Amino acid sequence: MPILNHSDLKKVEEYQNFVRTSPYANATQDLAWEKVKEGWTGEQVYLEENGKIVAAMSLIIRRVLGNFSLMYAPRAPICDFHDKEMVKRLLEEAKPLAKKYHAFLLRFDPELPRLPELEEEYRQMGLRVRNDGCDKFDLIQPRYNMILKLDEPTFEELMPHFSEKTRYNIRLSARKGVTVHWSRSEEDLKKFFELYEITAVRDHIGHRPYEYFKRMLHAYENSDLLRIYIAEHEGEALSGAICIHYGNKTWYIYGASSNNKRNLMPNYAMQAEMIKWGIENGSEIYDFGGVFILDKTNGLYKFKEGFCRREGATEFIGEFDQVYNPLLYTGFAKILPQIQRLRAKKNHHEDRKVQQPKQQEPKKEN
Repeated sequence: MPILNHSDLKKVEEYQNFVRTSPYANATQDLAWEKVKEGWTGEQVYLEENGKIVAAMSLIIRRVLGNFSLMYAPRAPICDFHDKEMVKRLLEEAKPLAKKYHAFLLRFDPELPRLPELEEEYRQMGLRVRNDGCDKFDLIQPRYNMILKLDEPTFEELMPHFSEKTRYNIRLSARKGVTVHWSRSEEDLKKFFELYEITAVRDHIGHRPYEYFKRMLHAYENSDLLRIYIAEHEGEALSGAICIHYGNKTWYIYGASSNNKRNLMPNYAMQAEMIKWGIENGSEIYDFGGVFILDKTNGLYKFKEGFCRREGATEFIGEFDQVYNPLLYTGFAKILPQIQRLRAKKNHHEDRKVQQPKQQEPKKEN
């Protein structure tokens, strides 16, 4: 049965090599990703033809309703999603895992631009497709990402595709003496996290604990797949980011910035260096991550759109649900968005209590 046996080191190596070299590769489908997601159990299913792996799907599994579990395959499957028979076979291989973990749902969300005809074909297969009518609290991943094509040989030749203001800000940060370096050190991870906490308070968003990022760093520590970038001015850290190169993509996964010296445009300097890394490592695209509001009055969208002026926002196909227990699924679909909204409201309320000057004071390291 093609469920990956983690005790079979040869097969694990073969699986990992397939996932990392596939044209459909995605970092969240890597075996290392399950080490990042504390509280989740990792399992993998795959298909073989002529003794070789031809399709794969990594799942993270967690109990959410009593003894019942949610199985989630982020940005899966690792195969051509147009090949519906192959996807159907993968879902069949996942059924023993659904039984083992008492799963009421298997959810997966391919990183694929929206294709209504393909969505309908999967609906005809009995899957539930979630996109229209869903807001940011209904979906696990944002529906829209800002994706820059790295189709020029140098950063300088790519820059004309950016907005005029973005080009100006990149040059301004260089003139003002903003410098950028990268590492995989815990020292820089701590700098990033201090900036990340400041950002969470300023923008009224929930944030992950330091240990989450530490696990991420350690999961990829023996490869050049992950880098921590820090933008500084006169020794003061102003911006930080975690960036991952995986498959044909370089992915800006987390970013943060100080409240100080924002006029020096350190975020632009940092993005420029990460995009350069994408060009150097042969990536085809640079993914700025998700946006929820396609409006330039929204600061996040405006910033990312300046780099992706040519491409605009990419709408993904959405989430696909294989439902095993309709009753529990219906309850989950109603309860989860309410929990997400309450968490967002709580974070906003708690952050308003925090005095901004206190956040600007440097933290003492233990």
